[in-house]
Amino acid sequence: MNAIGWLRRFFHLPRTLRWRLFLILFAGLAAAHALSFGVLFLERYMTAKTMMLGNLEKDVGTSIALLDRLPANERQQWIAMLERRNYRYELGPGLPGVPELSGLGTEIAETINEAAGRRFPVTVETVPGRPQRLQAHVTLSDQTQVTIDLRPKVMPLANWLPYVLIAQLLLLILCTWFAVRLAIRPLLRLANAAEALDPSKKAARLEETGPKEVAYAATAFNAMRDRIAHYLEERVQILAAISHDLQTPITRMKLRAEMAEESPEKEKLISDLSEIERLVREGVTYARTAHGTGEKPARIDIGSFVESIVFDYQDTGKAVTSPETIDAVVVTRPHALRRIITNLIDNALKFAGEAEVNVGKTPEGRTCITVLDNGPGIPEGQLEAVLQPFYRLEQSRNRNTGGTGLGLAIAHQLALAIGGSLNLRNRPEGGLAAEIIFG
Repeated sequence: MNAIGWLRRFFHLPRTLRWRLFLILFAGLAAAHALSFGVLFLERYMTAKTMMLGNLEKDVGTSIALLDRLPANERQQWIAMLERRNYRYELGPGLPGVPELSGLGTEIAETINEAAGRRFPVTVETVPGRPQRLQAHVTLSDQTQVTIDLRPKVMPLANWLPYVLIAQLLLLILCTWFAVRLAIRPLLRLANAAEALDPSKKAARLEETGPKEVAYAATAFNAMRDRIAHYLEERVQILAAISHDLQTPITRMKLRAEMAEESPEKEKLISDLSEIERLVREGVTYARTAHGTGEKPARIDIGSFVESIVFDYQDTGKAVTSPETIDAVVVTRPHALRRIITNLIDNALKFAGEAEVNVGKTPEGRTCITVLDNGPGIPEGQLEAVLQPFYRLEQSRNRNTGGTGLGLAIAHQLALAIGGSLNLRNRPEGGLAAEIIFG
């Protein structure tokens, strides 16, 4: 198991790269910061303790010698003057204690014994309770007992230092977050550009700026997009050339077939040639729609536009109606939109014999054109598949019943070309609903 897998297993790292980098960088910097603080604290603690013990040794030696030389009736007057911040002197046996000493207590006891124990007997005990309290019992030359009451407290750090450390941690978090954001931003920009990649559309190129590695990645991405666009353009040109070259021999073959004597084989041959011609034409149409359309957007009244298409079908005797429509002006590509609507209406007429076209608005305010039919619908698992080229629900080889499998695919590609989408769904009451959302 690698390091990342181990960390994910035991520490449950988040899935986003941003948070992973942030946690790793912050943990490393915080650990280094804590280590530096620990070294500083230990060094200051040792220095402060050494200074405290050194001062204690000198002061205790001098104070005990002074009290020993003073007359007994004058000692009480000097007791108050000998008091220090962490310890004081008092005449008498002091409080009862226990002989157990802590690490610091042992060092203090050794220091006091070193200062006074050579001339005077010394006993150091711990007074139970918190905070730590020690009492050193010293017997002077005249057998008078002097108690040194100590409350050892080593202060290696100033009171304001914790606030500085908190401020440093906050600054560390801010700088780490900024560094991670600066490092992740080019990656997010590259990911967004890759997700929006559509060589058939003219989009702004990825900025080739920033650090050397980022600029190189952006240059490579732009070059890749250019190669894909060039490849697709070549495929379209090849298909266009093939279709152009096929038109002439197909036309000659149809003329020769029509000049032949009437027979069942003649009708079949003409039908097959017409089917070949239609397949070539629809295949080229799909290739061109997949590569985009060069049509310029125009302002149209969407209600009148759809009604004109419906009227054209009604003039030919087709059962196409438009009971719901709106009056709204939209900017779109009219010829592409007309091809989408006619493909969907033709599909509805083929499988249901009638079609209903409604125009409205989505809750987000986008224009929505819905083509409804009462046909058999499409199985739920194939609603997405039918938008792919040459996919037919009817699996027979009869093109009259199954079609070429390009009608919905062309409508889908054109919907993307006009900046919209084509969605298919089965109606609860039966039939299919095809929604074109754009604008």
